[in-house]
Amino acid sequence: MATYTENIETLSHLCEAHGDTWKGINPEYAARMRAQNRFRTGIEIAQYTADIMRADMAAYDANSGDYTQSLGCWHGFVAQQVMMAIKRHHKDTTRRYIYLSGWMIAALRSKFGPLPDQSMHEKTAVPELIEEIYTFLKQADARELRHLFAYLDAARANGGDVAAAQAKIDNFQTHVVPIIADIDAGFGNEEATYLLAKRMIEAGACAIQIENQVSDAKQCGHQAGKVTVPHEDFLAKINAVRYAFLELGIENGIIVARTDSLGANLTQKVPVSRTPGDLASQYSDFLETTPVGDLQELNDGDITIHVKGEIVKPTRLDNGLYAFRPDTAVDRVVLDCVTSLRHGADLLWIETEKPNVKQIADMVNEVRKTIPDAKLVYNNSPSFNWTLSFREQVYADWAAAGKDLSAYPDPNEVPKGLMDAKYDSSELALAADALVQNFQKDASREAGIFHHLITLPTYHTSALSTDVLAEGYFGDLGMLAYVRDVQRQEIRRDQASVKHQDLAGSSIGDDHKEYFSGENALLAGGVDNTMNQF
Repeated sequence: MATYTENIETLSHLCEAHGDTWKGINPEYAARMRAQNRFRTGIEIAQYTADIMRADMAAYDANSGDYTQSLGCWHGFVAQQVMMAIKRHHKDTTRRYIYLSGWMIAALRSKFGPLPDQSMHEKTAVPELIEEIYTFLKQADARELRHLFAYLDAARANGGDVAAAQAKIDNFQTHVVPIIADIDAGFGNEEATYLLAKRMIEAGACAIQIENQVSDAKQCGHQAGKVTVPHEDFLAKINAVRYAFLELGIENGIIVARTDSLGANLTQKVPVSRTPGDLASQYSDFLETTPVGDLQELNDGDITIHVKGEIVKPTRLDNGLYAFRPDTAVDRVVLDCVTSLRHGADLLWIETEKPNVKQIADMVNEVRKTIPDAKLVYNNSPSFNWTLSFREQVYADWAAAGKDLSAYPDPNEVPKGLMDAKYDSSELALAADALVQNFQKDASREAGIFHHLITLPTYHTSALSTDVLAEGYFGDLGMLAYVRDVQRQEIRRDQASVKHQDLAGSSIGDDHKEYFSGENALLAGGVDNTMNQF
């Protein structure tokens, strides 16, 4: 990428070539606008972020401490604030991504209104949100660079360190980071999956997550009633996503294959086996069946299959779905993972019912017997009661060690008793909190988790902060609720949002007006602008 000075030189030669007809164009202003618009298309973003993610995957293979993280965002502004906060507090966006959750699109972005996570929202809402997020991230770049340009101008005017000011511009780290985007179960057949994947990549997605549920019966991974598809059906959709990446020139695009088999006990199809022991045969082996000794035992409409030399009848529900044997979930997960990685997926996602490092590690270690470098994307889900889960884990560990637990309620006798706030400062609660704090580090080291995400955090933070403000503002605190708990905190945390006019682009707009109109520009940022109070 050309430096700031190199861009000025290039544009100066271009302006000179056009003579007096371009005398109204200032090459440095054009260079500034070019720097503020580094990424011109979503495809450029997809390639740039795919390269980042691939490098991060290689770094994790060398050192499991180099895991990556993201927060799920339901609006471009929310994603922008996440990345601006990361830059402000941690000075570096390395290994920090954004997650795009289908759950939050359904709940917050559908034109039908709030919906459950069942793929009922408009499929176009997914690429639209990807594009929106990158629009806001690019605007964050433009705003921060604008302040660096002002710093450079001040250095020139006041005899400051111009070289240092230019170095800040040349070494600027973009807010644009990888997005792992949820395509649910593909929103239809494999052609529908391909068409949507293309739109998502064109919007900037370098990583697409797809799950092995039946598309028209898709459920949230933390709800009941999940129905999986045979491997052949799922692999067709993995192929569809890969073809979309290749068609658009993103040869290193990332596919995250999610299995919901741990919590799914139903399938819609009995696949056709062509050779003994093939994928279809292995899938059918997991079905719950009863032996058929005499054809006279069958009722009208009953279906039989041949499994391991026996004629058996699969257990079929009234709705026509077939049941798996209840003890097969882990084996199905392992087969799903190995099969996906052998057929083009890059990363795995195992949806679990609780955050337990050992449970995850046991499954991943089985996968790694076949695929040694298998890596997970893991949902640190708000659907888990993290407090209760880890307090119960500590209680069980202490009970096994013979520790005195008389000060605590037995979880088997008093469900959720350990949630009581009176235990928050107890030894048990502090031990549980330490496990929560180290969960990502421990799971990345022991369970092959390359990427940790929280799917729905900003859904919950929006609800919580709004509840706190509404309680105080409409109560006795009145305006103090906003001033004390919002504005004063923004000021003291040095958040850009306190100067909301500047954050929304007012200062950038003023710059453009001056570029275009010179001294005739009517500016919004004069002495009477109340933003100057901050």
